[in-house]
Amino acid sequence: MSDSRFVYVTYIRTTPEKLWNALLDPEFTRQYWVGTWQESDWKPGAPWKIMIPDGRIADSGEIIEIEPPRRLVLSWRNEFIPEMREEGYSRMTYELEPVGESVKLTIIHEMDKPGTKFIASVSNGWPHLLSSLKTLLETGESLVETRRWPETM
Repeated sequence: MSDSRFVYVTYIRTTPEKLWNALLDPEFTRQYWVGTWQESDWKPGAPWKIMIPDGRIADSGEIIEIEPPRRLVLSWRNEFIPEMREEGYSRMTYELEPVGESVKLTIIHEMDKPGTKFIASVSNGWPHLLSSLKTLLETGESLVETRRWPETM
């Protein structure tokens, strides 16, 4: 079932608190996550969603676990691509671990469904977004191609 689980690890020169904020703060995520932002009360059981700049909901789910600034676990379902929405909910985990003057960020995105199109899609998206996040935190500027929502979606 390796095709139903995506794991990505990167090291970012920052603090756990700054990285945590960068992962959740709407004004910050807009800078590297194609203009989108997240909405939630950030408590276990609270609803969660990513908003597209045109007002549509990109993804939604629920907060399963939250331990700032160390761990966040969400249920996650795509909302704007019908065939991916039909696949149901996945599970996404952020793990942050201080390592010297950096933070080890691990993303685990998984689904109890072999051959899922959704996990294949996020496997392409996460590396680009996380590279942009790393660049933004370390240099003050995100990658240009991750700053705006694509016109074709």
